Amino acid sequence: MKFAYRLLLLLPFLLLGCKETTKKTSVVSQAPKNEIQYASGLAIYKYEGYSVVKVLNPWPKAEKAFTYILKQPNSVVPDSLQVFTTVTVPLQKLVVTSTTIIPFLEMLDSETKLIGFPHTDYISSTKTRALIDSGKVRDVGQNESLNIELLFDMQPDAIVTFGVDNTNPMVDKLTSNGLKVFFQGDWMEQSPLGKAEWIKFYAALLGKEKEGDAIFNSIANNYKQTLTLVEDLAAEQKVLYGSLYKDQWFVARGNSWIAQFLQDAKADYLWKDLAGMGSEPLSFESVFDTAAHADVWITNGAIMSLDQLLEENHHYAKFDAFQKKNVYSFESQKGATGGTIYYETAPSRPDLVLKDYIKIFHPTVLPDYTFTFAKKLD
Repeated sequence: MKFAYRLLLLLPFLLLGCKETTKKTSVVSQAPKNEIQYASGLAIYKYEGYSVVKVLNPWPKAEKAFTYILKQPNSVVPDSLQVFTTVTVPLQKLVVTSTTIIPFLEMLDSETKLIGFPHTDYISSTKTRALIDSGKVRDVGQNESLNIELLFDMQPDAIVTFGVDNTNPMVDKLTSNGLKVFFQGDWMEQSPLGKAEWIKFYAALLGKEKEGDAIFNSIANNYKQTLTLVEDLAAEQKVLYGSLYKDQWFVARGNSWIAQFLQDAKADYLWKDLAGMGSEPLSFESVFDTAAHADVWITNGAIMSLDQLLEENHHYAKFDAFQKKNVYSFESQKGATGGTIYYETAPSRPDLVLKDYIKIFHPTVLPDYTFTFAKKLD
């Protein structure tokens, strides 16, 4: 459970409640342009009175995409779209199942719309934790076994969830009880800006499209401006990533989210040519052969010191990066109840993650910048 929580970077569910108008139309007008620029798994098309949202890549090897209709009150949706899950926006009561959504809701000043979350201890944000402590956000169970009776009693306008494969019995139970469920796929995005652009999904649900566009554009512009700081620099620092878990070392593949950050920060990631997304399990011996002399080690897990790292495996002391004390963790900061701040916040703020990496590999570029997530172990 802890490992799955670490690797997936954690993830989301939806219902409605407004009266349908009896007036209908049979055809969809000519399709507008897709509002999404960077996210490969999301598309939003705005029509007069409603939007069509497509979630194209909800989980690995997904065999289908999902189409959702977000309609304005008293608007008309064409007959051809009646087969798709439809909600009236803006939503007023929302249940989500991934911590990555919490920052999006807060950025949109809509955290008070959240009424339920599974295993609320995972949430780190002090603002949303205050809502939990006051009883305004209720714990609705675990992702694999949500409390359907409680959710039915709460009557959320929508539940936003995520799936890990093509079998989702919990979702079937929720929908058979009349609850509206939406899949989201922000965790499948490998582009840093692609993950962050999912704020537009929640902005559409909450009737805050203009705010969502402005927030994302600010983040994207900050990311691009930060890239210019290192565009003329060479990728000289050789980077080791990850750590052992049950005798396997999971390294980020060359097309992964992590590898993209390392490339953008002008670092020489030693597995940059390993094709694919996600991570690759390797033996310690294989990793050591490749990265024994790496300049920097980005470890994972809630490691606070080199001594703690060494307690996990004494072989770590063999790496040059360990001996030179060039080891960093992005996961050491915890919320009040144990949630990892990086997992919750990093997908929505890639501009800050990038600055952390640049500070590690090119410290003179950002001399006055203080790490947001990273911690150098000593």
